[in-house]
Amino acid sequence: MTSIHENTLETTTKHSLHDEPVSQRIRALVRTLPSTGITLSELIHRVGNDGLLILTALLTLVFLLPVSIPGVSTVFGAAILLIGVSRLFRRELWIPARIKHKIIGTRKLRPVLRKALRWLKKIERVSRPNRIQWLVADGPMEHLNNASLILGAILLMMPFGLIPFSNTFPAVALLFLAIGLLQRDGVCVLLGYISNVATIVYFGVLIGGGGLVAREVFGRLTG
Repeated sequence: MTSIHENTLETTTKHSLHDEPVSQRIRALVRTLPSTGITLSELIHRVGNDGLLILTALLTLVFLLPVSIPGVSTVFGAAILLIGVSRLFRRELWIPARIKHKIIGTRKLRPVLRKALRWLKKIERVSRPNRIQWLVADGPMEHLNNASLILGAILLMMPFGLIPFSNTFPAVALLFLAIGLLQRDGVCVLLGYISNVATIVYFGVLIGGGGLVAREVFGRLTG
């Protein structure tokens, strides 16, 4: 009788943890950040039980707001890329020591994360579990979804940081993908694909426009 009760309690606890919104889990994590600084290694340890998708959602929040925090773009972008690679090849997450042990100041990081949580909540409201289930199925779709995470991370690391929305678009894509995979929601995953495509189009316009400007300037200088 006792074992049945314990099994029921354990099952209930697991369900309650699974049903807890991503934003609440990240908010709890933000509250526990040390006041001085934290390394990526420590962040990974703190989300160990929740999984790397929670960490992916957390790391993308910084890029939803037009605030520059030195060192964050390279460290967080590389971490998301390596998370996608580890998921794609089903290997344990490996991060170079130079990135893993780099200290990120939390004095500026914590308020940025708190403000960005509002945007996470808005994206989270769109999510509903078990929609378009074939998009979150195991097998080929699983590989495609993990490849999309890698693509989003690469787009996030592109050297357009000073241009408006250049970090926001890929960050939104990664958030949709992370939440969609956590909730098994194919609609959110699809929105992540669309956001990745929108980012590529946006970058294409930036590169094309920059080429036209450079050609015009060169023409005037040589004319």
